[in-house]
Amino acid sequence: MNHTVSKNNSIVITGAAGFIGSCLASFLNSRGFENLILVDEFERNDKLNNLLNKKYAHKIERDLFFEWLHQNKPDIDFVFHLGARTDTTEFDYAVHQRLNVEYSQDIWNYCVLHNTPIVYASSAATYGSGVLGYKDDHDIVNKLEPLNPYGISKNEFDKWVLRQHSEPPFWAGLKFFNVYGPNEYHKGRMASVVFHAFNQVKQKGYVNLFKSHRPDYKDGEQLRDFVYVKDVLNICYWLMENQPDSALYNLGAGKARSFYDLALATFAGMGIPPDIRFIDMPEDIRDKYQYFTEANITKLKKAGYTNTFYSLEEGIDDYVKNYLITGNYY
Repeated sequence: MNHTVSKNNSIVITGAAGFIGSCLASFLNSRGFENLILVDEFERNDKLNNLLNKKYAHKIERDLFFEWLHQNKPDIDFVFHLGARTDTTEFDYAVHQRLNVEYSQDIWNYCVLHNTPIVYASSAATYGSGVLGYKDDHDIVNKLEPLNPYGISKNEFDKWVLRQHSEPPFWAGLKFFNVYGPNEYHKGRMASVVFHAFNQVKQKGYVNLFKSHRPDYKDGEQLRDFVYVKDVLNICYWLMENQPDSALYNLGAGKARSFYDLALATFAGMGIPPDIRFIDMPEDIRDKYQYFTEANITKLKKAGYTNTFYSLEEGIDDYVKNYLITGNYY
C-alpha cells in the first residue's frame, strides 16, 4: 500500500547542500513541499549558494542527525538519502565504510523502525569495468567488481540491503550514471565533464579530450551514459509519489554518447565554433578507464516511468545557457 506523502509532514534530504540534494530541495519547494529536513556538513562556504532561497524547516549537521531524531521525534514521511563520500580518488576505504556503508545502514534501520519509505543513492560505479553489463538485476550484485573504494562501498551497501529481512514500506536504490547540471560548482575535480569542458572553453577557447588507448575506439569516441539532473529530479519525485516495486534501479538516460558529442554540444550552447584537441590519458588511470557505460533502464520503465529524457544536446544547452553562462543556481 502506498504511503502517501503529505505537504505538512517532513521529508529528509541527506547530502542536501550537495549537487543533486540541493537541486532536489528546490524541486520539492516548487511542488509545494517546504517542510524539509536538510542534513549535510554545512561548514563548506563553496556550497552555501546551493541552498540560497530554498525553503526548509531544519538544517542539521550530518554527525548530529541521529541524536536530533532521537530528541525531536519528527513525523517523517519520506527520506531521500543522497549524502555520501563521492570522491573516487579517496583511497582510504575506512572513510567510505563509515560514511557510505555504516551511516546508510543507520538511515535504513531508522526507516524500518518508523515505517518510512526511502530512496537512496547507489552508483553506476558498482558495475566496475562493465564485464557483467549494466543491468540492474539483483542477482548480479554479489558478482560485481567495482574499480575503486567508492564503488566498492556503494556495492557493499546494495548487497547488505538485499540481505535484509526487515524493509521500509518502500525502498529504491538508484544507480546514478554520469549526472551533470546546475549546483555542481563546488565539486572541483569531481564535477561533470560538461562543467569542465565549459570552463576550459571559457579560459582557453578549446577543449582537451583523452586520446583512446584501445584500437576499437577512436579518440574522443569513448562512450558514457550522461543524464541531466532535471531527469534525476523527475524520477526521484515520481518514485516518492508512486512507490512502485522496491528495488535497485538504474538511473541514466539509457543511451551512451561520446565525449566528442558532449564537447560539440558544449561549444554549441556557448555559440562558439568547436576546437577539440586530444591529450594522452594519464597512465595511472588507463587500466581502470571505462570505455563504455550505458544504463539499461527497462526496469524503471516497466515500473511505470514514462517521461522522455533530455537528449545530451537538450540537457547541455539548458545547462550552459541558463546556468553556466549566468552563474545561476537551480
